[in-house]
Amino acid sequence: MADGDPSAPPVERKLAAIRSADVAGYSRLMGIDEAGTLAALSEHRQVVDELIGRRGGRIASTAGDSVLAEFPSLLEAVHCAVEIQQAIAARNAGVPEDRRMLFRIGINVDDVMQKDEDIFGHGVNVAARLQGLAPPGGICISRAARDQLRDKSPFVFEDHGEHAVKNIARPVRVYTVRFEGTVEPADDVAVPTGAAADSVVVEVEGGSDGTKPDEVELAFWNSIMGSESEADYAAYLERYPEGNFSNLAQARIDSFSAGDATGSEAEIKLQITYWESVKDSDDPAMFRAYLEKYPEGHFKELATARLAQLTREGREQPA
Repeated sequence: MADGDPSAPPVERKLAAIRSADVAGYSRLMGIDEAGTLAALSEHRQVVDELIGRRGGRIASTAGDSVLAEFPSLLEAVHCAVEIQQAIAARNAGVPEDRRMLFRIGINVDDVMQKDEDIFGHGVNVAARLQGLAPPGGICISRAARDQLRDKSPFVFEDHGEHAVKNIARPVRVYTVRFEGTVEPADDVAVPTGAAADSVVVEVEGGSDGTKPDEVELAFWNSIMGSESEADYAAYLERYPEGNFSNLAQARIDSFSAGDATGSEAEIKLQITYWESVKDSDDPAMFRAYLEKYPEGHFKELATARLAQLTREGREQPA
């Protein structure tokens, strides 16, 4: 083992969500208006830094227009990236298109090395390459990140295939994050069509009336179901005021406001717990039991759809 400087800070290894960002076309913007670009970057960075802090992230290093941050939670890293892109898009609303400062963001999750305040390693390099593939105003994540976010995020991840990138031995599979207000992908990230697009959503069969709950809405609801935070249900209602679970979300909010004086919160929790215990079952009897216990329950449509699906698959036992 090679001797090292005993006074040098130790190198720590840890698992982290890595978020790499830079400004698309920064050199061009500097060429147009150096002073104005620096001022805009400073203002945008205040927003970016604040959002990183709110989501529990830590800025590891900065250089010019780039910002490297780490998060203990991958989900928080993605939410932060979306919030940044939406905030920057709002700030650019009145700016001429050729003067807009748009960020590209890449996210990966991997083992990293930390020395002092900076982070290093293969995982950081992959995040940087994903950043380079992201469209202006967009977000790209790795397959490792996508796999960990299955059923945990309200966003949809679109598969853009494998890309050979500089200084990375193996091709990197790239996913873009689809969120409200996103821009079209850049030319160097081909948009797949049909079955090639891989979306991280919960699949739900259509109900008896042929309708199908919105997949992104369902993923959003799954991410907050059972939460003890009134703000989570308020956020759901703000986004889906006429959603499939709006009544349940409002009931949860009412129970918080009433301090559970009527016992409504306990009843809601019981129904959620019951549904959680049966929703992944392949036994039709479990869904019939739910519908018998809660004939007008908040998960009635989902239970009915799942029961119909299992019946079509021949899981229903003859009477």
